[in-house]
Amino acid sequence: MKRKILYGLLLLPLLLSSCYSHKVIGLLQEPTKHNNLPVYDSAEYVPYTIRVNDEIIYRLITMDETISKTIMGNQSSYAGQYANSYRVYSDGTIDVPFLKPVHVEGLTIEQAQDTLRAAFREIIPDADVKLALYNKYFTVVGDINAGEYYIYKEKMNIFEALAMTGDLMNSGDRRHVRIIRPQGNGEEPEVLEFDIRTNSIINSKYYYVYPNDVIYVARTKDSFFKVPSYTGFLGLITSSLSLLVSVLNYTVLLID
Repeated sequence: MKRKILYGLLLLPLLLSSCYSHKVIGLLQEPTKHNNLPVYDSAEYVPYTIRVNDEIIYRLITMDETISKTIMGNQSSYAGQYANSYRVYSDGTIDVPFLKPVHVEGLTIEQAQDTLRAAFREIIPDADVKLALYNKYFTVVGDINAGEYYIYKEKMNIFEALAMTGDLMNSGDRRHVRIIRPQGNGEEPEVLEFDIRTNSIINSKYYYVYPNDVIYVARTKDSFFKVPSYTGFLGLITSSLSLLVSVLNYTVLLID
């Protein structure tokens, strides 16, 4: 009997080490000298700027019925509203009917809206324009519910983005989350690597998700030996101890 207890005590630390602890998977942890979590500097939010191959949606508003019918065809609208989308060409322009090519690459959405409004007002004095980005998506790959997701609000943060995927899996490597972010002017994509467990990620340069971002979460190397929950952990203990007792009983029978 003492031998059984001894083997059980020796096995217990191994089983405990196979669980996912809060230190390993917990988010918004306070960095301390014990957990060695990084401390990231705060960074001001930088608005998204339009890039080549982006798609622009705009809505033209005017009270001029002639212009309205010309643009809208047989459609009728009290305010003369028209919506369409246009891809940004390699030279950074969009080709809008009735206008010369309008350069929008490198502009924020608000700046592009002002630019397009000014171009329309050269031919339509009361023209107003509402402009938005059509391809407002980010992509998630790796040890997570992979897919393409829509950015439904401005300043969407990394936690909101991952929540849309169903959250990180326990086996996901939270220490080395990566964001692959395309750059304009044909530059190589920027790769941002960070530890998502630390609360200093809030308002850092890793905090916000932008259109066309690719979020990659790798699987931890030791995930094969981990159990996903304490329910699984208790089940593993029970089955392991049962196996241990069976083996010891069989050994005793052989000795006898």
